[in-house]
Amino acid sequence: MVAVKSVFAPYIYVCTRMRVRKSKLIPREEYMRMLNMSLPEIIRVIQETEYKQEIDELSWAFKGIDLIEVALSWNLAKEYQKILEITPGNLKQFTRSYLRRWDIQNVLTILRGRMQGEKLGKIKEILVPAGSLDRAALDRLLAEDNPDRIVEALKGNRIYPVLSREYPATKESGSFSRLENELYKQFFSEIIAEGESGIKGGNQFLDFIRFDIDIRNIKTLFRLRADTFEEDAREMYIAGGVLSPTDFTNLNTLRDRGEFIDQLKEKISNSLLLSLLDELKSEKVIHDVETRLTRVQLDQMERISKRNPFSIHPILVYLEKKRYEVLNLRALARGKESKLPSERIAEYLVI
Repeated sequence: MVAVKSVFAPYIYVCTRMRVRKSKLIPREEYMRMLNMSLPEIIRVIQETEYKQEIDELSWAFKGIDLIEVALSWNLAKEYQKILEITPGNLKQFTRSYLRRWDIQNVLTILRGRMQGEKLGKIKEILVPAGSLDRAALDRLLAEDNPDRIVEALKGNRIYPVLSREYPATKESGSFSRLENELYKQFFSEIIAEGESGIKGGNQFLDFIRFDIDIRNIKTLFRLRADTFEEDAREMYIAGGVLSPTDFTNLNTLRDRGEFIDQLKEKISNSLLLSLLDELKSEKVIHDVETRLTRVQLDQMERISKRNPFSIHPILVYLEKKRYEVLNLRALARGKESKLPSERIAEYLVI
């Protein structure tokens, strides 16, 4: 019995640490309070939270919205790296694999920014070096003369084959949606293969990954209905979830919203998602649909985490909730800087 406990002790330790960290995340009531504050007041509130060190360290060089952007990105990257350091065994491998999605986000942010003529400092502010590309690697990409050279500088990285194949069309059209989708297709294909490779805990990891794919595919279907994509629907599908390619294509042909949702519900078994889909039968703007789908995803992750308290799930729940805390604070700061009404800003918060 003692030997068994000693084997599981690192897992118990890290999962307990994740729950403690999660308890320190900003609660809903605090967001509601910040909605009624000015940007300087919001900065002072954030300075009293887990972001204090970054705010203090960066306040000599940045002010206002720039200070918030950089401090949030630095804190998130440092937090993810700390978690990797304390995560043992297979949990570390799964966590590192999950964090590779930041390579996609960072590279796309750099390419978009450079193609749109953004200042390098502005691009750098929102990068989160949490994947395999560390801060130094991202700085080297930013220093390249143009987007073409950025793509070539990634030769040898696992995302390079997709980048080199899809970038020419992206450059010509100015649209990143197909490139982004192809990168995530590759990411999910690799991560599913890893989960199915026989590594202990792989099935639990796949529970999260497959539901993530379901949510992404459903969001894509709603975007397609809102005509926000010009690409072929079949090209936007990501394999690995409950929807087959045929399901996805057929659902996209249904113009009546009620019929679309009824047929989508026939493919879904998750109770939280089924309840939400009923609510979405009435017309909703696309960002509201996406925000509500994200909330369901986080709620489902929380449920799975409670059923599997000493697994990869408490780690993934915290990583995701921490990410959305940063996105929420960023939305608050940007909204206040743009003088948006508080009720409009609240629509973008995942709380």
